[in-house]
Amino acid sequence: MANTIQVDVVSAEESIFSGQARFVALPGEAGELGIYPRHTPLITRIRPGAVRIETADGGEEFVFVAGGILEVQPDAVTVLSDTAIRGKDLDDEKASVAKKAAEEALKNAKSDIDIAMAQSELAVMAAQIAALRKYRQKK
Repeated sequence: MANTIQVDVVSAEESIFSGQARFVALPGEAGELGIYPRHTPLITRIRPGAVRIETADGGEEFVFVAGGILEVQPDAVTVLSDTAIRGKDLDDEKASVAKKAAEEALKNAKSDIDIAMAQSELAVMAAQIAALRKYRQKK
């Protein structure tokens, strides 16, 4: 019996992570999900936040996702997200600038749609900054 599971994290642009893992933790719609090898098949939405991958060699990888879809099979985990950024590529300054821009857009929003879009962008940036801080603490 295998004690690892194939994990693929894919964004709209590229494959962000692909490899064997012992464990994956990620933000499910109803709370934190933990996936081990031989997990029951599952498809669910995920919220913005950090995907933590415990690699086969005992290391850890962090990937920030702006929400998306999770598919779990007994031998594979696939995370599909429009936006996925490796923890080591997260940038404090860029995230803070984008958060300020989203806050500004929210202040200047005229319609319900503008407000909803700005709130969504702000939530994503806040989750990215939180994921960044969590990642930095681990290092």
